Amino acid sequence: MPEMSAIRPDESPHHPRQYPSTARHLAAATGLVLGLLGTLLLPGTASAAPREDAPGTLPTPPPAPGQAWMGAGVQMHEGEQEAGVRGDVGTAATVEGVDVSSHQGNVDWGALYRSGVRWAYSKATEGTSYKNPYFAQQYNGSYRSGMIRGAYHFAVPSSSSGATQAKYFADNGGGWSKDGKTLPGVLDIEYNPYGSTCYGLSQSAMVSWIRDFTRTYKARTGRDAVIYTTTDWWTRCTGNNGGFGSTNPLWIARYASSPGTLPAGWGFHTFWQYTSKGPIVGDHNKFNGAYDRLKALANG
Repeated sequence: MPEMSAIRPDESPHHPRQYPSTARHLAAATGLVLGLLGTLLLPGTASAAPREDAPGTLPTPPPAPGQAWMGAGVQMHEGEQEAGVRGDVGTAATVEGVDVSSHQGNVDWGALYRSGVRWAYSKATEGTSYKNPYFAQQYNGSYRSGMIRGAYHFAVPSSSSGATQAKYFADNGGGWSKDGKTLPGVLDIEYNPYGSTCYGLSQSAMVSWIRDFTRTYKARTGRDAVIYTTTDWWTRCTGNNGGFGSTNPLWIARYASSPGTLPAGWGFHTFWQYTSKGPIVGDHNKFNGAYDRLKALANG
C-alpha cells in the first residue's frame, strides 16, 4: 500500500498541498488491496499461503468418498514425526508388514517380500457402496509372494449400521479361512476424513456401532475383528471405552518411535502402524511378536 507522509504541524489535514489527490490515493490503495485478495483467492496461485487448520478441522482437500485409506484421518489430524519416517523403531521380536488400498494400484509384492515384509492387509470395502478395484491383485498377490495376508474395512458409521457394514465387508473380501495364511479382518475406525471427527455420533452411540460391527463380523466369520484406531480418536469418540480389549486385537496407529499410550482395555498392541512414508508402499507396520505368533493369529 502507498506510504502516507506525516502531516507537518503547520498543515491542516485538509490543506490542498498535503492531500491534493486524497481520492486518487484511496482508490489506488483500495485497488491494490482488492488485487491482492483476488490473487490469494485464485486457485493454484503460487503466492497463496498454506491454510492453517484449527484442531479437529479437515485439511484441504479431503479424499473423495470411497477413497479413504487406513490412516487417512490419522495423517490429517496427528501428522507424522520424523522418528517414524526414518523407521528407527523397536525391532525386537517384530515382523514387518504393510497395508495398501486402491491408491497403490497393482503392488510389486516380490519387491516387498525381498525387502523383508512378511504380512499385508489390503482395503476391501468402505461403508456399503465401495469395493477396492485392486483388491484381487493385492490380496492374492501378497498371498502368492509368500506373505500372510488379510483384508480391512474402512468404517463410515454415519452411513449405515455396524451390522450392515460388517456383512458387506464379509461378503466382499473380508472373510476368513483357516489356511495359515489368512489373518482376521480389520475394522478401520478412525478420524472421519469427510467431515465431523466422530461421524456425528455420541460416544455411547459409537461404542454401540463398533459392538454391532464386531459381533456381526464374528458371527459371520468365527473370528474377532482386529480394531485399527488411535488413542486420541478412541478417547474422543468412544470416551476411551475399555470394553473391547479382551476380545479384539488392537492395531494402533502412531507415526513415531513408539506406539505410545494405548486406549483403555488393551494391555498391549498386536499391530502398530508406525509410518505412512515407508519404502515401496507408504504405510509400514510392525507385528508385536515373532513370526510363529503371527501364524498363530492367522490360524485362530
